[in-house]
Amino acid sequence: MRVLIVENQPERLAMLVPALEHAGCVVAATLDSARSLDAQVRTLQPDVVIVAQDSPDRDTLEQVCVASRDCPRPIVMFTGDGSPASIRAATQAGVTSYVVDGLDPARLRAILDVAVSRFEAFQGLHDELERARRELSERKLIDRAKALLIKHSGASEPEVYGEMRRAAMDRGLKLADIARQILQKPPA
Repeated sequence: MRVLIVENQPERLAMLVPALEHAGCVVAATLDSARSLDAQVRTLQPDVVIVAQDSPDRDTLEQVCVASRDCPRPIVMFTGDGSPASIRAATQAGVTSYVVDGLDPARLRAILDVAVSRFEAFQGLHDELERARRELSERKLIDRAKALLIKHSGASEPEVYGEMRRAAMDRGLKLADIARQILQKPPA
């Protein structure tokens, strides 16, 4: 497991790196702030990101949010701040696991494994939601194109639908692509 670490306390970093290596992880890089987190995640493609801070500040959470949006990865935050507001802000920014006072080398690998597993489950649901949204959007596009063709030609819904399907098969396109073309260039 390749790990990217954001940690600005040398003492804690000196404990964290050997503990991760002992747990079978490879430390891809260490950053002393989250300023370049998004770029580093894109470049290094770590399996998990660890952010260790006494209390998550706004700048760090903004960088976590950008990295989570642009190149999602499991993010584990070790902190001493257990306030509900901080927990909420961190999870809304994209932190997968928020661990308060729990940077114990013996538990490190298990915490990372759980974070990766939860992240994969969340990503699966996220992907399903995006697919459903795309399909609904395409269905609406097809319905609008059918309505336009019905209005223009006076043909029945099954007839215009069959016509659109044939056009899609003949051109090797998706039905939504044909609908988009119809709506962009309506019949004269």
